[in-house]
Amino acid sequence: MNLREAVRIALRGLRANRLRSVLTMLGIIIGVASVILLVAIGNGVQSSVNEKIQPLANLITIVPSVGNVPGGAPPKDLIDADVAALQDPAMSRDIAAVIPAVSGKALTETDSYRFRTTVIGSTDRWLDLNNGDMSAGSFFDDAQVRSTARVVVLGPSVASYLFGKDPAAALSHTVRINRQTFRVIGVMQSVGEPGDSIAVMPLNTARRYIFGGGDKVNQIIAQATQASAVPAAENDVIRVLSDRHRIKDTANRDFEVQSLRSRLDTFNQILRVLTLFTAAVAAISLFVGAIGVLNIMLVSVTERTREIGIRKAIGATRRAILEQFLIESLVLAGLGGIIGIGLGVGLSVLGSVLAPTLGPTFATFAPAVTIPSVVLSFAISLVIGLVAGGYPANRAARLRPIEALRYQ
Repeated sequence: MNLREAVRIALRGLRANRLRSVLTMLGIIIGVASVILLVAIGNGVQSSVNEKIQPLANLITIVPSVGNVPGGAPPKDLIDADVAALQDPAMSRDIAAVIPAVSGKALTETDSYRFRTTVIGSTDRWLDLNNGDMSAGSFFDDAQVRSTARVVVLGPSVASYLFGKDPAAALSHTVRINRQTFRVIGVMQSVGEPGDSIAVMPLNTARRYIFGGGDKVNQIIAQATQASAVPAAENDVIRVLSDRHRIKDTANRDFEVQSLRSRLDTFNQILRVLTLFTAAVAAISLFVGAIGVLNIMLVSVTERTREIGIRKAIGATRRAILEQFLIESLVLAGLGGIIGIGLGVGLSVLGSVLAPTLGPTFATFAPAVTIPSVVLSFAISLVIGLVAGGYPANRAARLRPIEALRYQ
């Protein structure tokens, strides 16, 4: 019997017992589909996060340390002079721009509604450095920063809650923040929470009317010349601020330097581990599928004992019987793998279509099916067929013709 004939007989056997075959393949179908879908979701999440964060990968954030260092000098605040020192081109070749920011929680309200927001005061470069964009109106300019103009730019969640879904409806209206009145000049595009629940105004405006004056800043944002220059830029920031704050021991440092690049690398590592773990958990159903194939092949050998005896009596070799049942097992598992691949890919495509309807947070999310995950899943299903069918096939091949012919 050649391979083609063996496959034809195997398919005929599957058609003759459709329900049994489907139930047997179900474990493999679910396992393969789950592995492909979960890996696709993990890849999609990683791609979506990278797409959002990559433009910000060259940003460095400097914030004051929380609490005093035991035995150390009282920590110094970050102030405008620190910002000016970092802005000096002679201090670093790897820093392209530096802006200060102050921030805090405050109640933003109109006559009808209230919304608790994070109020940020900064320069006219804040939107560009944070890779933001406007959906209505405009961001404040340098003249408004210098004149301490009482203007504010709202995040989309704030604008939607206070003025309705149309961003343009908020323009030229006024809001009260900390009981002070400000004119709305723009609404930013959505970046997801918590970034959508903010209100941004000129630095000196925020200091004067919201945070009580002074030259303190609770955040400094530095932009490296490129993402690869972030480590060097971080070292320059640490050197300049340590010198200004007279810090010799790194343990006594009264500021923290953070970068999205390092956070992104850490996030990607964690996500890869989680993706592999969830895929491994999903693969448990493949083990269940293997048991199903083993069981059905044992039943098939028992049901066809007399047929095996007849074939051996007319000259079929042990190898021919072994190959026949192995091929049947491989066809069963292979079909389950193919159907599982189709189901997994189909669900991934469906997820790509439905994700944007769930809101702006999922606008760029799309499960990404990879060729390696498809090939590996199909290969595993074939291995399952080979392993699970090995014992029943060997059992069939070892049957003695006389005993097989006696079987009723």
